[in-house]
Amino acid sequence: MEKCFRILAKEQLSPSVFKMEVEDYFVAQKALPGQFLILRINEEGERIPLTIYKAHPQKQSFEIVFLVVGKTTKVLSQLNKDDCIKDILGPLGRPSEIPRNKTLVFLGGGVGIAEILPLAKAAKEAGNKIVIIAGFRSQEYVILEEEMRTLSDSLFITTDDGSYGRRGFNTEVLKEMLSKEKIDLVYTCGPVLMMQKAAEITKTLGVGCIASLNALMVDGTGMCGSCRVLVGGKVKLCCVDGPDFDAHQVDFSDLINRQNRFREEEKRVYG
Repeated sequence: MEKCFRILAKEQLSPSVFKMEVEDYFVAQKALPGQFLILRINEEGERIPLTIYKAHPQKQSFEIVFLVVGKTTKVLSQLNKDDCIKDILGPLGRPSEIPRNKTLVFLGGGVGIAEILPLAKAAKEAGNKIVIIAGFRSQEYVILEEEMRTLSDSLFITTDDGSYGRRGFNTEVLKEMLSKEKIDLVYTCGPVLMMQKAAEITKTLGVGCIASLNALMVDGTGMCGSCRVLVGGKVKLCCVDGPDFDAHQVDFSDLINRQNRFREEEKRVYG
């Protein structure tokens, strides 16, 4: 019988963000913070990378959180409990390196919050002080607030329109904090422009910054080269060398250009 990756639970977190729990022994046992997987919904589907939000070894399952941004994530969001996903490959990527007994800031934007929370949890368990700065478009797009409050020693939420928390961008809070407090390291994940701004701020103020890059991927094992990025002037592959990189060394302009290279094809299939 062909293997089926069964969906155990599904929850809509915001108008465009969903959480799913999926049954799989291997990913549940092996996944570490910072790693991701590649999935294909059906025989005709494309392969997409998604961060492993949580792993449940005893339940032999894991959770993913994803944003509906194209045809594949739209189809994925329409699946329900007991439906099947055809292919899952993972865990992939290098696990995040977690320091001990430091003060760390986790800067996330939108669904990027789901990608940094596993790192924040591991960092908390390693004796670090955790500051989370989360940015969202508006109140209805705020996700995982309870989890953020549980993990953080300090939590700051911003919304672009001021409908919840502080009005403005989370990078503004980051800049103010780094100017007043001693922060040992910043982790960031989310929109590329946000990560680029975080890299500029931290570099100017002399604070280290790690960016978890979400480059376009196909196979996830280093063969296709689709997810290549320039780091310190050298070509790196997000799938096997990352996804974490020194943000001060990342060529964000090149990354932005590469992220847009299939824009017309995406419009044709999704609108």
